[in-house]
Amino acid sequence: MGIIISAHGADDCVVYKISPRVTMTAPQWQKSVVQPLKPMDLLHGNVMATLVDNYDITGDVTPIEDGYCVALKSVDATIGYNDFLVQIDSRHARGTCAYDAILSHEDSHIRAYLSVIDDMHDDILAAIDHAARTVMPVFVPLNGNIDAALDELNKRLQDHPELILMRRRIRANEEIKNKDIDAHDDGTRLKRCMADN
Repeated sequence: MGIIISAHGADDCVVYKISPRVTMTAPQWQKSVVQPLKPMDLLHGNVMATLVDNYDITGDVTPIEDGYCVALKSVDATIGYNDFLVQIDSRHARGTCAYDAILSHEDSHIRAYLSVIDDMHDDILAAIDHAARTVMPVFVPLNGNIDAALDELNKRLQDHPELILMRRRIRANEEIKNKDIDAHDDGTRLKRCMADN
């Protein structure tokens, strides 16, 4: 990217490192229910969850002799789910007992996804905070691009091993919670609906 022009310039920026302020919010979410034209498993629906993992950063720019030091000043993270797509076989008409039984089951999966972020909130915030504190300032020459420096700081933050591990833990917890829901639902409600038809 051509941000750091010399080791000397980069070393000069170490003294301008600050402890960034870190905040975290969850996005607003929405649920859509669709019935694909292609037949699905008659006894099971499906939920697709979209995980948002965004980091809005601000930098602290300090002029030095031959350029600028750009340090990470704050991180406003948005972590969570913003979209749930529920699929139910089109052979179940909307409003029928079977449709409602499948939708109820899929809603429990949505609650599980949302609980992952709630349960992990403090750990996620701590991971972001730790990663942000380790991102060192970058040097930009006088004719350099400060926006490119901010992009580099954001990339360093998102590529930090702590955040990569945090994303993996979120996915692992999703899997555990979803398997637990399926293990505790023997499909009695749906079978009763289908027997009544």
